Amino acid sequence: MEVKGYNKGLVFAAACIGMLLFGIVMISLGSILPEVTDKFKLNDAKTGLLLTLLPSGILAGSLVFGPLVDWLSYKRILITGSLLTFVGLEGIVFSNAATLLHLSVFAIGMGGGILNGLTNALVSEISETNHAANLSLLGVFFGVGALGTPVLLGLLKDVYPFEVVFGSIGVFVLLATVFFTVIAFPKSAQAMGFPLKDGLAMLKDTTLLLFGLLLFFQSGIEGLTNNWTTTYLEKIKEVESSQALFILSSFVAGITLARLMLGKFLRVFDPFKVTAIGLVGALLGCIIVLYGSTEISLITGMSIIGFGIAAVFPVILGYIGQLYTKLAGTAFSIAITIALLGNVLANYFMGQVSQHYGVKVLPYFMTAFIVAVLLLLFTVKNRYHLKTNKI
Repeated sequence: MEVKGYNKGLVFAAACIGMLLFGIVMISLGSILPEVTDKFKLNDAKTGLLLTLLPSGILAGSLVFGPLVDWLSYKRILITGSLLTFVGLEGIVFSNAATLLHLSVFAIGMGGGILNGLTNALVSEISETNHAANLSLLGVFFGVGALGTPVLLGLLKDVYPFEVVFGSIGVFVLLATVFFTVIAFPKSAQAMGFPLKDGLAMLKDTTLLLFGLLLFFQSGIEGLTNNWTTTYLEKIKEVESSQALFILSSFVAGITLARLMLGKFLRVFDPFKVTAIGLVGALLGCIIVLYGSTEISLITGMSIIGFGIAAVFPVILGYIGQLYTKLAGTAFSIAITIALLGNVLANYFMGQVSQHYGVKVLPYFMTAFIVAVLLLLFTVKNRYHLKTNKI
């Protein structure tokens, strides 16, 4: 469908490909970490430094993409993000020096941060209605990338070295970049330059900051689950390592399946009610994980948690896209940056608390964060309706 000089279907496809690349980015380093540490002979301290570079890059990309999109264009920044990802992937494959490895990992993270934020802003831009539903469908492709990469590496592990597989993924990223260059995208919000004063004023917008705070706790839930679940399952539930990874994958699968279904549900039902019901379900999932003793119960609990929290990001980002049309990129950038800080700080505090009380506190942390999201959801709903009535 041609609209304002661009084809909505092609633009949505480009956004989905970009989100799929971000899914690959998020799981890339963890999937090959043992091979990388062996290749570069990294000790624990150097490995820890390497692991901080990926989220640092994602945070940097999330911080800068919004103002750049509003100032320049979706197309230029999307291409920049994908090229950074390509350079980073190929850098890991061909680098022999630790410094180049570090730069490559940071580049992958920064490219991923740009791709994540920009694709959400782009889908919101082209969605005249059903923002949350379209953003949910976009989120499915994150799951495809995040689940598909370790599966691909696992299937080919005994056939090809990781360098060959990662090099091939890099070629796919390059082909995606070519696709981005040949299609038209919506124009930037500010063709005559970025209004710095308006952008800074958004940092004082209470409603936007509340949206960001809600996503702060939501991202904290995801960070805690992704980073601490396997340790919790192995130490507290005495689950074998391989099974713990499988149980964790059920969490990602729950999110992915739910977002596929939400693409339909959010077009019919009230997004707020769907999100609230999902969060209540996630609380039930936490209880199952806390008291469950069998692998089936733990898989069920983790799946329910993933299924329950799946609506939060697309619904809240949809609200942001509807309210901040003038500088949508900057609004998304602020909210997503706050969310990423929640991920980092949640993991930090979990680490501090677990030193004194053990990793058994994980379900309690997750429950507290879900309750915080649920309470903030009612607050932002009122703010959203107040703002929309003024527009």
